[in-house]
Amino acid sequence: MSSIKYYTPDPKTDLVLERIVDVPRELVWQAWTTPAHILKWFTPAPWKTIDCEIDLRPGGIFRTTMLSPEGQEFPNSGSFLEIVENERLVFTDILEPGFKPAASGGFFTAILTLEKHGNGTKYHVLARHKDEENKKKHEEMGFIDGWNAALNQLVELMKAVR
Repeated sequence: MSSIKYYTPDPKTDLVLERIVDVPRELVWQAWTTPAHILKWFTPAPWKTIDCEIDLRPGGIFRTTMLSPEGQEFPNSGSFLEIVENERLVFTDILEPGFKPAASGGFFTAILTLEKHGNGTKYHVLARHKDEENKKKHEEMGFIDGWNAALNQLVELMKAVR
């Protein structure tokens, strides 16, 4: 039995994505924590991630800039809250680096949990929102399809890396 803790989702405010992927969790971890990898998989095609900064420590920055197919840039910045190597990565856009409240207010906290599953990984994302309105907004932005597409890109990238 696993000793990894999973948080209970609130169906009113949380979104969940869970899959088994055919990539070892150490490689999934590398994909999430290496800026050069993030640039290649993080945004579902035809969108692109054109910039990434990671300071992998609680209070450290997690910043990306996405580029739409029409050429519009979308910067996103947040802060890491919890880091357990190869197991859990928690980040939010509600706080800026150093745990300073974000000027934008932000709208979610992501809890990525990685668990060894045979030769692969149980990949579990819990996206927590402050209210039902923000959850709905994230759903309408394409959370499930977008995060699944990005995960497919992550898997393909890391299979090529190994």
